[in-house]
Amino acid sequence: MRLIPINALRPGMVLGKKIYSSEGLILLAEGVELTTGLIRRLGTLEIGYVYIEDRMTDDIIVPELLTEETQQQALRSLRTSFKNLENQTTLKGSFLHLGKTFSGMMESIMDEISEHDECMVLLTEMNTNDYNLYRHSLNVCTYTTVLGVAHGYSRDELKVLGLGALLHDIGKTRISQKLLQHPGRLSDEEFREVQKHTEIGFAILKDEPNIPLLSAHCALSHHERLDGSGYPRALKGPDIHEYAKWIAITDSYDAMTTQRVYKPALLPHEAVEVMYAGSGKLFEQSFLATFRDRVAIYPPGITVKLHTGESGVVSKIHANVPHRPVVRVLTDAEGVPLPAPYELDLSQTLTTMITGIGHTNQDHT
Repeated sequence: MRLIPINALRPGMVLGKKIYSSEGLILLAEGVELTTGLIRRLGTLEIGYVYIEDRMTDDIIVPELLTEETQQQALRSLRTSFKNLENQTTLKGSFLHLGKTFSGMMESIMDEISEHDECMVLLTEMNTNDYNLYRHSLNVCTYTTVLGVAHGYSRDELKVLGLGALLHDIGKTRISQKLLQHPGRLSDEEFREVQKHTEIGFAILKDEPNIPLLSAHCALSHHERLDGSGYPRALKGPDIHEYAKWIAITDSYDAMTTQRVYKPALLPHEAVEVMYAGSGKLFEQSFLATFRDRVAIYPPGITVKLHTGESGVVSKIHANVPHRPVVRVLTDAEGVPLPAPYELDLSQTLTTMITGIGHTNQDHT
């Protein structure tokens, strides 16, 4: 299958992956043939990219870190628990269900991620319309767990880190959704209100008997930055726990690569470039290096342009060199479809460079 931008869709193309609403509900199933009306509808949903079936790339599989069943179960649990918190009139008392619900969930997430021989940070789902708290929480947890495995944490450490990542934004359940989804620049007063979600999250989690205190501190500190420019306590590098430093990276990455009401999603390579501008200043340099080495900056199915002028689709990624994928070259330097497409492994052909992301005009049916 192939990943293409919405503006490149044409009637007759067939969806390669489901399209979800911001609530995790299926809007369109895979295998649906697109019509002019459906394409217009997708445009109104502000989805940036979709996967389509394509005869030249029908054997390219987009891997999933978590099974659809686990993802949907996690999203349902997050939605139920977070909605309950939104409806609470006070934070006094205990939320005993949180520890029980999410401890079991983390066991499943760790089990599934550990089954992958080449564990990488893959965009979990580009076929979604707009940011929502449940999907963001699951994405950040998934990405952080992958990085924790790469870093060498024990299973017990991974569980504490993963729970902190899963619940890092739980305090947003007590912030106005209208404010969180505000399309323009926030006033200073509004921004201070949003910043409170870190302290609220800590207040919710700190006394939970089944939630480690260190996981609660992840909710408190994931917006702290090395240079002291973060919040809520303006901590500097040595005073920020390393778990919060990991979540700072994955939280920022997911925010940048997710469609928002006020900004389009960045592709992975663009987001990594932005984040590297903060290396050593905002984000821990060694952690960012691990992230860079584990993120699939060119997702399978995406069209890339080579310095030779040729174009093709990423057919496979290498866990050890994700920035040098295997490309199925489909068109020549003039944009003419090749009669016999071929695979080019950039990890072996070091003189060939990816110069950009694009979309070829050849037939996709």
